[in-house]
Amino acid sequence: MASILNSLSKISKKDVVLSVRDIKKVFIEGGQPLKVLRGGGFDLYRGEIVALVGQSGSGKSTLLQCVGMLDKPTSGDIFINGMPTDKIAEETRTMLRRKKLGFVYQKHNLLSDFTALENVVLPMLANGIEEDVANSRAIKLLRATNVAHRAIHYPGEMSGGEQQRTAIARAIANNPEILLADEPTGSLDPDNANAVFDMLLNLVRKNKMSMLFVTHDMNLAKKADRIITIKDGIVK
Repeated sequence: MASILNSLSKISKKDVVLSVRDIKKVFIEGGQPLKVLRGGGFDLYRGEIVALVGQSGSGKSTLLQCVGMLDKPTSGDIFINGMPTDKIAEETRTMLRRKKLGFVYQKHNLLSDFTALENVVLPMLANGIEEDVANSRAIKLLRATNVAHRAIHYPGEMSGGEQQRTAIARAIANNPEILLADEPTGSLDPDNANAVFDMLLNLVRKNKMSMLFVTHDMNLAKKADRIITIKDGIVK
């Protein structure tokens, strides 16, 4: 497994880090098939920021779940650095998800019984990083996301913007190659949304990550390097 993960890092600047090909996802509801994803695909390059837009119910979040290996497509292929994610063992999928991917959701999804600092530290401990190193990096990330003053506060003691900034710090704690964000500012008011999103873009570019983000806000989408659309379940 270690050799597989090491080989994934040896790619050139212009290489594709994520490929989606003819992706389809069918759910069964009431005994009838519900075709959410109907095909299409795209490539995401190292250091590229891509917006995924489409109407509500078009399959954006389902696509992101499949790309993030939190769900499996019914058919089609997803490659991370050239590796087909449906053809590897579940243990390797989990390790790949931990080491290569970061997730930001519309709702912060912070653990309510842990402080902001602890929420950022936990993913690093799960990846085998020593606690003192994890604590030091977490503090730096909280500073970078402008919530260091909330380090010992619990999520319920923080504002919505502060919670989402902490969630972003957590998402990049393990320095992922690819950041997946599902309406990352959708629960914030417009002023907070723009400030948090600009901070997220700056962090992604500074750390030379690739990002695929879902949004219904074309003002945010236009800040991406490229926009892809999903309509009637087809990715274009």
